[in-house]
Amino acid sequence: MKNESELKARYNDIHRGVYFIGTTPPKSDTPLDEVESIANKLLERVSDIDFDGLIVYDIQDENSRTNKPRPFPFKSTHDPRLYSSLLNKKSQRPVITYKSVIQSNAEDFDLWANEAWTQYGVKDIVLVGSPSQKNKISLSLKKAYNTLVNNENNFFIGGVTIAERHASKGNEHERLIEKHQQGCNFFISQAIYNPQATIDMLTRYAIECKLQGIKPQRFILTFSPCGSKKTLEFIDWLGVSVPEATSLRILNANNSLYESIRICVNSLQQILDAILPYDLPLGLNIESLTNRKEEIDGSILLYKLLRSKMDNYLAKKELNLLMSKH
Repeated sequence: MKNESELKARYNDIHRGVYFIGTTPPKSDTPLDEVESIANKLLERVSDIDFDGLIVYDIQDENSRTNKPRPFPFKSTHDPRLYSSLLNKKSQRPVITYKSVIQSNAEDFDLWANEAWTQYGVKDIVLVGSPSQKNKISLSLKKAYNTLVNNENNFFIGGVTIAERHASKGNEHERLIEKHQQGCNFFISQAIYNPQATIDMLTRYAIECKLQGIKPQRFILTFSPCGSKKTLEFIDWLGVSVPEATSLRILNANNSLYESIRICVNSLQQILDAILPYDLPLGLNIESLTNRKEEIDGSILLYKLLRSKMDNYLAKKELNLLMSKH
């Protein structure tokens, strides 16, 4: 993928946001020519919005993470590297590729990374650990970061952040600092439906960075619309915290999809208001968790609304900065 330095340069400019569209590779039984038309359709849908790049997820079964039945049956997908490569060529924009490091050893993983770079042009990678302690892992997340850092190719490496984990354990900010020391240059959140958990984590992280004299890394906040009871069940199954009042609001609204969009917009506003005093570089990632047309269209509307909120916030921050200099 070209634009490697372009993405890095954007990340380094803390006065601007970075904006992504999240997607999953087509199912593995989809013929390759159809995969191409799915990529075309996605890019057509987002052709009238200004975005910096795309994020391609690595979907795992995750049945060992929770005892709850999966609302949508698991189906394996095409290699995320293949889909990333296709989207990058077609959109001429950077694509961040997720990689789940379950059941790998360092040698296999290094091989995977070399192929990612040489065969698929994948240069921007987010590593995801095992969803469950029950899984036998031969490669820890720490070792996987180490393998990527020591790889001959200069990968731009990111990590996942889970505010819900901070709510239960209170130490996500420490994990983030540790991940940065291991080679992470940015973090992507899972879908946000509980803004307070994200506010707590970001605030704690910003203060800790200041205390330790560390430059805060960029956070990309993920939002996803929800248009049905089934999607809400899936969000819950994924481990996303949805406060009871929020799920009741969505389920009892005349239009669940638009209610969820309103909630997401409000959530982002709450987060931005709370972290205004801190110098945290931010970004947005908007995804549709299902392939239902109305939820995909809803995610594009959500992108436009959240993007304008973020742009306003950054303009306000810049104004404050200018005023403080005079």
